[in-house]
Amino acid sequence: MSDVFLLSERQMERIEPFFPLAHGVPRVDDRRVLSGIVYVIRNGLQWKDAPKAYGPHKTLYNRFIRWSRLGVFDRIFTTLADLPAETKEVIGDRGYDSDTIRQSLTERNITVCIPTKKNRKFKPPYDWHLYKKRHLIENMFDHQIGQRFAVNQNDALAQMAYEVHRWGAEG
Repeated sequence: MSDVFLLSERQMERIEPFFPLAHGVPRVDDRRVLSGIVYVIRNGLQWKDAPKAYGPHKTLYNRFIRWSRLGVFDRIFTTLADLPAETKEVIGDRGYDSDTIRQSLTERNITVCIPTKKNRKFKPPYDWHLYKKRHLIENMFDHQIGQRFAVNQNDALAQMAYEVHRWGAEG
């Protein structure tokens, strides 16, 4: 698995407190499965295209869906959004271009990578190459939102089919 992406031990230590408790049969390796989930989302793959090193694609999919419904990923993202003391850079889009945000981050010795709004008179510089990497994070969130939509849509269709069937049996 040397050529496969794995979350570091340090990263796992930060997010492990948010994992739900295992009941009954112990879960398979969380690090391997979560690394697989990140790999699939980051690369925009379908679950079935995940490398075998991460385990069965169905395990990755089931864990993603189950933990999404439980709000595990939401809690992880919320906590990670709080800037830890060792934060060195913050990447944001034009919506975060304000003097207040820039000043607050600069006072904490954090490099700001936010492109300026079109109407700004003074345009502070930013690292364009670093900003381009931001799309990887956006893709992960977009994929999660898309998955949540698909799951909710399938649940709604199943409920509708059940209601139609039940209505037909009663009528």
